[in-house]
Amino acid sequence: MLLLENICVSFGTVPVLRGVSFKVGEGEAVAFVGRNGAGKTTTLRTIMGFTKNTGRLQFDGADLNTVEDFRRPGLGIGYAPEDRRLFSRFTVEENILLPAQVAKLSAAETKRRLDRVYDILPELREMARRPAGSVSGGQGKMVALARALMLATRLVLLDEPFQGLAPVLANRYAEALRRLRDAEPSLALVITESNPHLLRSFAERIITIERGEIAQDVRNEGLPA
Repeated sequence: MLLLENICVSFGTVPVLRGVSFKVGEGEAVAFVGRNGAGKTTTLRTIMGFTKNTGRLQFDGADLNTVEDFRRPGLGIGYAPEDRRLFSRFTVEENILLPAQVAKLSAAETKRRLDRVYDILPELREMARRPAGSVSGGQGKMVALARALMLATRLVLLDEPFQGLAPVLANRYAEALRRLRDAEPSLALVITESNPHLLRSFAERIITIERGEIAQDVRNEGLPA
């Protein structure tokens, strides 16, 4: 479904991604791990069209580099950046609904997707009317995931979702991802993380990036049978 082949990205004269190549199949959950500065975020931003790159980038066999960045979510790709980027004066639900409004989804389809989000993240239903600026950092990451899921019908990209979370919130986030896997088995996930142990319970593959290069791409042997 998603293919990166020999992707190179430089910021000025500094190379950041050096020939990054990997595939993500339909319904596959991939942990994309590496230290800070290894190139994880840049890889996700490249998939979303936010960098200039060389190499081959395909989605469903089509050249993704020919698709403008603002049109890529319309392909069914959801993206939750590390910094969440919530609108603090909007309510939690208004933040979640924003992508559907931009995409001009019908009222019926918007409701269907919102109900799906609340089934996966039920605590957000209780927070729906709260201003987004009043939620905690961990709750904000849940909102960012919900917002990404409003458009993610094929693929969701989550950038460092566990970073800075207390253990209790990290476990709740992981539970939400497991519910997502159960509810949407055809939805592929790529999740960046510095600590692969947080993703071993549901990621089928672990791809390690070091200094902008893929160092390892292996099956997750720790996944429960």
